[in-house]
Amino acid sequence: MNIIENSDEEILAVAHPMWDDLIKFSNEGEYGKFIRNFSYDLLFGLNEVEIGKQFAKSELTRSLDTSYDYLGLIRRNLHVTVLYRMRSTKKEGEWLGRLVLGYDKSDEIKIFGASIF
Repeated sequence: MNIIENSDEEILAVAHPMWDDLIKFSNEGEYGKFIRNFSYDLLFGLNEVEIGKQFAKSELTRSLDTSYDYLGLIRRNLHVTVLYRMRSTKKEGEWLGRLVLGYDKSDEIKIFGASIF
């Protein structure tokens, strides 16, 4: 299956709840729950020490505002990137949130990348 063939509505019906979970579990520092929708390929490539530092030390990733603005989709090859405008409850300014989705080997939609810039 190829996620880029899904409609915007089908993609967003999965993306927004996954993004909501990432925000919630990042704010709570719940690493195990944060990664639960990650693809095997992403999990395999993670540096768990660096991820642990993110939860322990990053004020931004522990203070994400649960209100965000959806900006759009970018389709490329076997993945779709969902873009969000993010804010913090403790830091001034705006950040770009990026969620990369695709089908994994079990034909489930999984997260292949997630970041805040």
